[in-house]
Amino acid sequence: MATPVMPLLSFLLWVPLLGALALTLLPTETAGRTYRSLAAIMAAIALVVSLAIARLFDPGNAAPQLIEVIPWLEPLGLSYRLSVDGLSLPLLVLNNFLTLITLLASSGNLPRPRLYYPLVLLLNAGVSGAFLADNLLLFFLFYELELIPLYLLIAIWGGTRRSYAATKFLIYTAISGVLLLAGFLGLVWLAHAPSFDFDPQLSTLLPLSSQLVLLGLILVGFGIKIPLVPFHTWLPDAHVEASTPISVLLAGVLLKLGTYGLVRFGVQLFPQAWQVLAPVLATWAVVSVLYGALMAIAQTDMKKMVAYSSIGHMGFVLLATATATPLSILAAIAQMMSHGLISALLFLLVGVVYEKTGSRNIEVLRGLLNPERGLPLIGSLMIVGVMASGGIPGMVGFVAEFLVFRSSFLTYPVQTLLCMVGTGLTSVYFLLLVNRVFFGRLPPELSDLPPVAWGDRLPSLLLATLILILGIVPNWLIHWSKTTVSLLTTAVATLPAP
Repeated sequence: MATPVMPLLSFLLWVPLLGALALTLLPTETAGRTYRSLAAIMAAIALVVSLAIARLFDPGNAAPQLIEVIPWLEPLGLSYRLSVDGLSLPLLVLNNFLTLITLLASSGNLPRPRLYYPLVLLLNAGVSGAFLADNLLLFFLFYELELIPLYLLIAIWGGTRRSYAATKFLIYTAISGVLLLAGFLGLVWLAHAPSFDFDPQLSTLLPLSSQLVLLGLILVGFGIKIPLVPFHTWLPDAHVEASTPISVLLAGVLLKLGTYGLVRFGVQLFPQAWQVLAPVLATWAVVSVLYGALMAIAQTDMKKMVAYSSIGHMGFVLLATATATPLSILAAIAQMMSHGLISALLFLLVGVVYEKTGSRNIEVLRGLLNPERGLPLIGSLMIVGVMASGGIPGMVGFVAEFLVFRSSFLTYPVQTLLCMVGTGLTSVYFLLLVNRVFFGRLPPELSDLPPVAWGDRLPSLLLATLILILGIVPNWLIHWSKTTVSLLTTAVATLPAP
């Protein structure tokens, strides 16, 4: 498709970037609520633009669309090349929606708003750029761009151990970026490619041994980002120390850069090597699912429990991606979207409970579902989120997990059954959370909880509504991706069995 008259993809990047710059130029005496309102307007504009892109997108066209190309550093093979397809479009909309939710959930009285809100917008631009980049080096630049603002958002506005958590996140993510850069450089160098432009045919020029080495670098790099066991240890610390809105972005969007990378730069770029490693990846998925679930059961901190839950649910994406059939890649996309919405809702609700009670300990809290003196609406929404995460029919979590298991069972029956055990364990630890925290008698020390303002309720209500709607109309999750996924998996399907 030719370059559009209005460069919508670039517009999607420059709106938050220019918005971040404009916020830093406001007078220092500007109120925090003003910063939040202006940042939310910028995020809303970006969301509208992403929906306009979806409106212009042709689901029947498998090729990249709305392509924008500007020569940049041609001697390095770096070009400003953006495009969108059925894989990146849903995640692009998710990123902008959750950025708006994050800004709405942020406090209007937090310290240093002149820095906080521009960093959130900069993070949004970096993630959108990574999803849109059609050049390997350009993807790496955007992938690294989001590292700096997220590090600062944890290190400045985090909890008591924020420096430790932020530094650990920085080290792990920096290693991830180095491995990815090594894989991209090796691919372009060994294939003698003239540039870093994304080309699925590059790996066909290499022997299988070289493909396996390069794919191994990329798998470990994205495995750190997802994160998969044993590269997961940075995630619980980052979530526990990050503020609630930043946890929403971290779980809902940032982890999806890793799973997106598995499909885009694993399945699509190295189909032959992927087929060889697929059984190992399916087993790796089982380890992450069961480990995440068992660790979640052992937690007493509500936020850490949800963090370990994310590790388990990202394992479902790896299982579907390892299968690499059209249905399984659609399942992976659905699971990414489902987890983004559900984890965002759970982290928001845990944040409200902590703000009103001063505790996240499930051994201390009791009876918060009390209709008169507790947090009845928050408790009800938590039950919705827990049911969605546990795969109750009628909610988006059921749709995504059913697609994962249905698409993977014929290829990897043992691994699929073990991952289904992980789904059962999800119900166990979340039922423990709900039963201990929200049911029972409300203790005297929690009987005078401050009311929950509508500003705190609205983001959670929006997420819960979307979780229910997509559970009833699941085709909205995969409608945009069917044709793209069919083309993406063609190379894997036509290869002989290893």
